[in-house]
Amino acid sequence: MFAAELMSNEPFYYFDNNATTRVAPEVLEAMLPFLTEQWGNPSSAYTFGNRLVGAVDAAREQVAALINADLREIIFTSCGTESSNAALNSVLLTRPGKRHLVTTAVEHSANLKFGEAFEKRGGEVTWLPVDRAGQLDVHELHEAIREDTAAVTVMLANNETGVIFPIEEIAAMCRAKNVLFHTDAVQTPGKLKLDVKAMGVDFMSLSAHKLHAPKGIGMLYVRRGTPWQPYVMGGGQESGRRGGTENVAQIVAFGRAAEMAMASLENDTSRIRALRDRMEASIMSSIEGVTRNGAKEPRLLNTSNLSFANCEAEAILLLLDREGICASSGSACTTGSLAPSHVLTAMGVSPEHALGSVRLSLSKYTTDAEVDFLLEKLPDMIAKLRGASPRSTEPVVQSAQS
Repeated sequence: MFAAELMSNEPFYYFDNNATTRVAPEVLEAMLPFLTEQWGNPSSAYTFGNRLVGAVDAAREQVAALINADLREIIFTSCGTESSNAALNSVLLTRPGKRHLVTTAVEHSANLKFGEAFEKRGGEVTWLPVDRAGQLDVHELHEAIREDTAAVTVMLANNETGVIFPIEEIAAMCRAKNVLFHTDAVQTPGKLKLDVKAMGVDFMSLSAHKLHAPKGIGMLYVRRGTPWQPYVMGGGQESGRRGGTENVAQIVAFGRAAEMAMASLENDTSRIRALRDRMEASIMSSIEGVTRNGAKEPRLLNTSNLSFANCEAEAILLLLDREGICASSGSACTTGSLAPSHVLTAMGVSPEHALGSVRLSLSKYTTDAEVDFLLEKLPDMIAKLRGASPRSTEPVVQSAQS
């Protein structure tokens, strides 16, 4: 009954792909047999279940290829949050004499909350600042690493602004100081080419639902030879590195999504970037008082975080929703909070501008027609909220970070 109530023929226009993505039809087709016919437990001794091991292994190869890793370096998890938590937990268990972590003030809540909990248990965390463009000073990071530093964790690309951090440079610093390095790369598959060997990272977290696969399946890359202690303990699955019955259908879906992302990366990225740039330029030229939050480059090609002066994001999102337009004011994990985004606050964005900021994020399924619909509706919405005329002719306030 509830599923039927959710069904609707109302059109909608989706601009929140950094929160989650639609499941690709090809991915759904790949996973369905493992929900309907091949539903056994791959850890079983009998053939019906055991034959699923091959499907899991094939998916592991596909996901490993996505990041240029060895398949033995891939641990399947439930999500990106578990992957990040597991990496940091393992570091602290395998380096018990080291009680210091280094991270940034703009990380995803998975790392922020882990760091806060670690501090409450007597550990110490250095929270590195970012500048007005959302960029990190790597010299400050270098100086923050100490003799008792167990790990550094820095996201590859920020989920709210799309700003990309210099991961290879950071990883090299960590190697030189014998400190393990983890990166949350959840937002990047299908948008950036990923190569863990070239990056030099020890751990990398991914989540399949940002890659046109279902929610509930993630991955942690653990560089071969890196000490490991399980976060989830149980029956010894994942070669003893993560307990719990393998989620075969979701794992297969992740593998197929990874394969598709690699095959279409070049074509998809150029089209999405052009679409994002057209959308952003039109908004900034047709609406007064719009500023971009974060650096124009290097930035994820699908992400645009814009602040609308004299407007509240909550009101903008409500009007967008009435037209069937899906967007957000930041991370889906913090939606509902009345406080300004911690990312924008760390960047020095004023509370007024932070509370008037909207994130628009595209995917390979975003069409020109969807963007045109947004561009048609948004100017009048902002004018209505400001109590101004439907079309403003005032000069545009350009981003200070462009």
